[in-house]
Amino acid sequence: MSDIAVAELPLVDAGKALPGLAAPVRNVLLDHPILPTLLRLSWPNVVALSAASLVVIAETSYIGRLGTEALAAMALVFPFVMLTMTMSGGAMGGGVSSAMARALGAGDRDRASMLAAHALLIGIFFGLIFTAGMLLFGPMLMAALGGRGSVLTQAIGYTTIFFGGGVIPWLMNTLASILRGTGNMKLPSVITLNSAALQIILGGVLGLGFGPIPSFGMPGVAAGSLIAYAVGIAIMGGYVFSGRARVRPRLGKAGIQRAMFFDILKVGVIACFAPLQGVLSLAIFTHMLARFGNEVLAGYGVGARLEYLLSTLAFAVGIAAVPMVGMAIGAGRVARARRVAWTAASLAFTALGLLGTLIAIYPDLWVSLFTSDAGVRAASQQYLATAAPMYAFLGLATTMYFSAQGAARVLGPVLAQSARLIFICIGGWYLVSIDATSQNFFRLTAASMVLLGVLSVLSVVLSNWGAKAGPVPRIRPTLS
Repeated sequence: MSDIAVAELPLVDAGKALPGLAAPVRNVLLDHPILPTLLRLSWPNVVALSAASLVVIAETSYIGRLGTEALAAMALVFPFVMLTMTMSGGAMGGGVSSAMARALGAGDRDRASMLAAHALLIGIFFGLIFTAGMLLFGPMLMAALGGRGSVLTQAIGYTTIFFGGGVIPWLMNTLASILRGTGNMKLPSVITLNSAALQIILGGVLGLGFGPIPSFGMPGVAAGSLIAYAVGIAIMGGYVFSGRARVRPRLGKAGIQRAMFFDILKVGVIACFAPLQGVLSLAIFTHMLARFGNEVLAGYGVGARLEYLLSTLAFAVGIAAVPMVGMAIGAGRVARARRVAWTAASLAFTALGLLGTLIAIYPDLWVSLFTSDAGVRAASQQYLATAAPMYAFLGLATTMYFSAQGAARVLGPVLAQSARLIFICIGGWYLVSIDATSQNFFRLTAASMVLLGVLSVLSVVLSNWGAKAGPVPRIRPTLS
């Protein structure tokens, strides 16, 4: 057995199985204390996603060396890249992890193996959709956001390369979600860590040039990301299909089954509307800020990247909560599932609140990493001083969203995103009509974070996790 397989959090306690029973007596995700188990599942994700966040820092840093126009171009591209990663890793990925966790919670590994195969088919399909959509409509969308001249040209150069390989990030995140659904957080985290290091090196070399390698600018940065993701796919794919994982993707003799697609998509499709609306909110806000010029747009982009970085902490806790909630729901233990949700929310709210407040007080800790331009620095400092303390509410929203995925009750948190989008649209329209300053727009986005967090909590409180979310029917076809 590999070192990673030995190190991963075991699904069951060894030696606890009773003779003649298919399922062991004790399941770590079901029977161990919630907080220690959640922390054990979360820390590999925190390490890996922190490494991924270093990619954000590194990319913003060397894109800053390409000039203010390149930073503004990245602000245009960022919503679409974030949509790809959050939809494949958090939304549809959460649907994959939820379905598999509920099947394993009910003791049905054959079903989990079939779900894994169907998940990969879903990942390929959505990756192709993103490729076609962005290659056809990406330039028009970024122009609609306010991209002009060299800024738009550089943004198009990045999207052409990155979304030309759109299947690659979808497959990588789908494989990671399959493993997380089984309770294996360490292998996806190790791969993410390795990919992040490779991405920083390749993105810097191809973007800025090194020795005999010329500078490819924004397209080079995008190519570095795709190469790093492809390496991750090769490693995770080899592990999963070798049989060393707890499930091995197989369709079985029955072939493709609509019921398997439905079990994933009933959570994943609804969940996809949350990042879609989140990115739409970000895109609308970016469009409104474009009227203030490249310095404010670039400054906001620097600040928004911190929002993404700190949100990964809540993401790490949230994706750890998915298999814990899902297995509890699959086993009919609704009260434990809710305790997992509240524990995860408390952790995320506290961590993001403290870090956000620190950056609000000392914004130069972040801003000075990326630019020395006085105008860009001033805009970033103003944004962070206003919005960063409210990141705590993003932590609430993120963990509630993932916990709801585990319970297959994700509609409430998605509607909370809808309310935030409407709030930003109405508030933004009013601010534009009165010719408000950029500071007023920053206050608008801060208020929208509070609204999102509060409504997400209420949606989980009012949702009945006990109805129609019990044990998954046991389906045991003969696997090929």
